[in-house]
Amino acid sequence: MQAACLVCSVMVLLSACAPGGPPAGQVSAVGGNLTAAQKAAIGKKIWQNECAGTVAGLTTWNAGEEFPSIGIGHFIWYPAGFKGRFEESWPPFVAFARQRGADLPAVALEAHSPWKTKAEFQADFKGTRLTALRTWLAANVGMQTDFIIARSRAALPKILAAAPASERARIEANYRKVSTTSQGTYALIDYVNFKGDGTQASEKYNGQGWGLMQVLGGMKDAPSGAPAAAEFAASAKRILSRRIANSPPGRGEKRWEEGWHNRCGTYARPL
Repeated sequence: MQAACLVCSVMVLLSACAPGGPPAGQVSAVGGNLTAAQKAAIGKKIWQNECAGTVAGLTTWNAGEEFPSIGIGHFIWYPAGFKGRFEESWPPFVAFARQRGADLPAVALEAHSPWKTKAEFQADFKGTRLTALRTWLAANVGMQTDFIIARSRAALPKILAAAPASERARIEANYRKVSTTSQGTYALIDYVNFKGDGTQASEKYNGQGWGLMQVLGGMKDAPSGAPAAAEFAASAKRILSRRIANSPPGRGEKRWEEGWHNRCGTYARPL
């Protein structure tokens, strides 16, 4: 069942990237008409956001988390037997890359993270497995960027299906307003990778989510273009501060607020 679900997820991602645009009646999603230079700029920005642009940051185990984060998008990879509330993104990336003929290191093909604790991970940081993984990731930034764009494109129809009927028109209108500039396109692509699309029932605290759906729904009225991107950034900060206020005290999420807000602030500036 797990394998079948993974294949379905990858097919959705691949269809989202297919040429020719979405079928009639579906809203157009970002990422389909980006130039190679724009894709490269977005990939570089995401790498900077997640890893400070470093090769070492491509394999990370963040403090307070139960799993490693891999690649420019810090894709989540759960150890065997652990099921967190956040959507796991490393196995779908691996499936996406293999569909495109990528020759990944052997460790990347394991079903679960082979490191069960941060101590194990850190002890193996300079070992052959993590070194090979970082080398491959640094040489395949474009593949990771394509996957992140595909996730963003696949998110929009899910959001419109999951949102309350009374909010769909507003969410779609805000999406269109934000997507009219390169910085807005980057914002929509990055945020899905950063905090998800907002449709996962498990990704909520006190019944309130923090994904793209919530950010778009929480935007105040703003004109299309740069003002909409700036308001998207402001809404994202508000939503993430709400998440922190609702989070379990033991997670200590307040320590991430400044960094999260700084990242959202990049959405209000030209790419």
